[in-house]
Amino acid sequence: MSTPRDCRFSASHEWFKLEGDVVTIGITQFAADELTDITYVELKPSGTKLAAGASIGEVESVKTTSDVYSAVGGEVIEANPLVVKDPSLLNSDPFGKGWLVKMRTSDASALKGLMDAATYDQKHPVS
Repeated sequence: MSTPRDCRFSASHEWFKLEGDVVTIGITQFAADELTDITYVELKPSGTKLAAGASIGEVESVKTTSDVYSAVGGEVIEANPLVVKDPSLLNSDPFGKGWLVKMRTSDASALKGLMDAATYDQKHPVS
């Protein structure tokens, strides 16, 4: 699976796709591969206001439980019910059906400081 060129990437393996004032957030294929079989996902519900750097939820696998963080502050406007029901979507389609939350933000400037796809791929190649 190729890394989407229209996203930005954090060092902690979250991806961020900005469309207008809405940021869709998920975990990368590299993160999903490192976690192996993802068994449980818990996400902040719609209406939750979060500061930049706050956790949007957690992902549990057979190996570990990991928090997922947002690089931007804002309000959760949608949590993906599909990944809560079927966490394996994070392993099979992390950049598609496996997105986690959508947040409305008034300041997306923090995304400019994140890695682009080429930089992320260079640092974290997917096998």
